[in-house]
Amino acid sequence: MNTILFDLDGTLLPIDMILFEKLYFKELSKNFADIISPSELAKNIWSSTKIMVENTEYKTNEEIFMADFTTRMNMELPALQKRFDDFYDTSFLKIKEYALDIKCIKESVKILKSKGYTVALATNPLFPEKAIHHRIRWAGFEPEDFSYISTFEKNHYCKPQLKYFEEILKDIEKNPHDCLMVGNDVQEDLIAKKLGLKTYLITNNLLHRTDEEIITDYSGEYEDFYEYVKSLPSLKS
Repeated sequence: MNTILFDLDGTLLPIDMILFEKLYFKELSKNFADIISPSELAKNIWSSTKIMVENTEYKTNEEIFMADFTTRMNMELPALQKRFDDFYDTSFLKIKEYALDIKCIKESVKILKSKGYTVALATNPLFPEKAIHHRIRWAGFEPEDFSYISTFEKNHYCKPQLKYFEEILKDIEKNPHDCLMVGNDVQEDLIAKKLGLKTYLITNNLLHRTDEEIITDYSGEYEDFYEYVKSLPSLKS
């Protein structure tokens, strides 16, 4: 194993995802308040997101989402993009104050890099690059800290599609046995095991939507993961 794939929200970025969603829609609805009610906006976004997540065509997530969302909103693409851009540059930034500062997860990434491991960000690419970069910084990192970042504009599939992980492996030129997927979402992150990746389930901010048995190679809280990282061998000669 020489590559660690990290989820972002709830993993590298310690935040309650239910709270995050609530705050996200509360702030976003202000940017659309002149044309649509908050409830209708949320309904349209969830509907378009569902289509994007279920997509298996080789089209970017942005193409799939916007094609559906512009129709639902009866708006031209440039006008919609401007509203989203304005949101991510302003009120979206308020959510940062609800992110926790957990030093051991930041230190874990530093240790991995110092030992020679490739560190990539396998966040569900539901958000534009701009929004992902904001959240990376909220977590105490810079985008340049990661060799790869999945984004709305670049990637063609979403979690929990296996195609999502296959695309990342192809992009970073790694085999499944080279990689460990670290995340807090049982359904979206642990599915990587089906391709042969090892998995580490972070139990802080755990997301588990069913009563199915949790099958993972490793699991633990942030402190446990930190100890695991310290125990890994250095890849530097």
